[in-house]
Amino acid sequence: MKLLLASQSPRRKELLSNLGFEFEVVKIDCDEIVPEHITVGESAAYLSELKSNAFRQLEKDEVLLTADTVVAIDNQFLGKPMNEEDAKKMLKILSGKIHQVYTGITIKTLNKTITKTDVADVEFDLITDEEADYYIEHYRPFDKAGSYGIQEWLGMAKIKNMKGSFYTIMGLPTHLVYKILKEI
Repeated sequence: MKLLLASQSPRRKELLSNLGFEFEVVKIDCDEIVPEHITVGESAAYLSELKSNAFRQLEKDEVLLTADTVVAIDNQFLGKPMNEEDAKKMLKILSGKIHQVYTGITIKTLNKTITKTDVADVEFDLITDEEADYYIEHYRPFDKAGSYGIQEWLGMAKIKNMKGSFYTIMGLPTHLVYKILKEI
């Protein structure tokens, strides 16, 4: 079996490697647009499957893994920030509140496609303007949904409570990936 990871995320690469899998990183180019009829809860799985379907035809011995993470609060998407101002705005929206992190995965072979979503609730303590500025300046969270990484300073200093998998919040529900890949 040849495992292909369609992600440029250093976090996903690290997590999959730490699970003990050898893999090749591949690139997929597709427009990540969610149709209006897709709910927030369905969006991560939708995007993961969209990426999977945009990849070339798989060979008999290949397995493709795609993933997507969506941060939402009050049914509002918080994607990747466009700039510092956008990042700060998102962090202020999350400040002192509970939000959801959905990570969808798609594992595809020549004959089968399995798509699953895991969700976690995250509660932030209040984030001051100074703390938001510090985090944005030192950690540059422009490649992260919701403008933060749980494994970085903001996660360590400001996450008050969470319900669900730490790794789902980090961007790859490792428990689901491991179970499905072992079955394949």
